[in-house]
Amino acid sequence: MPLARMAPSLSDYREHLRLLRGWLASMMQATLRHRDGPQDRRLLPPVDRLRLIDADLADPALAIDAGGAAATPSAAELDGNAAWRWGVAYVVEGSQLGGVVLYRRLVASLAPHPLRYLHGDGVPPGPRWQLFLARLRAEVRSPADIAQACAGACAAFDALIAQLPPQVPQAEAA
Repeated sequence: MPLARMAPSLSDYREHLRLLRGWLASMMQATLRHRDGPQDRRLLPPVDRLRLIDADLADPALAIDAGGAAATPSAAELDGNAAWRWGVAYVVEGSQLGGVVLYRRLVASLAPHPLRYLHGDGVPPGPRWQLFLARLRAEVRSPADIAQACAGACAAFDALIAQLPPQVPQAEAA
């Protein structure tokens, strides 16, 4: 990911947001057709993460087109199983914990940019993560559902990884 560099810049943050925006937008578009599993508002209140990304991308320091296509799990996969979607949601929700770590690491060096997405609008992700885990444990119980959730999590990671630019081998980079 662009923010994994030793000393990431605002340009790296912009690329990070573009990758995540395309990925999250496609995940949301496919999963929001559902009202069960992690999309059941009674189980887990929705969060508009795209709003935070768009606000960051609209900042004059980053101002660019917020679009971007993402490789996503197929609609058939997302339509098929709530447990699978719980696995996808596990990756999305868990990424917010990593965002807090990145925010703390970058807030001074990338100032004055507010890093809205990483900061989560100032709402700590811990309580939501605990709620998410409780709902996940209650909803995904059978061995078959657990296997489906694991497959969903793997697919979410694979879709994000597919967005990354190809890596240049170290020997060629020198």
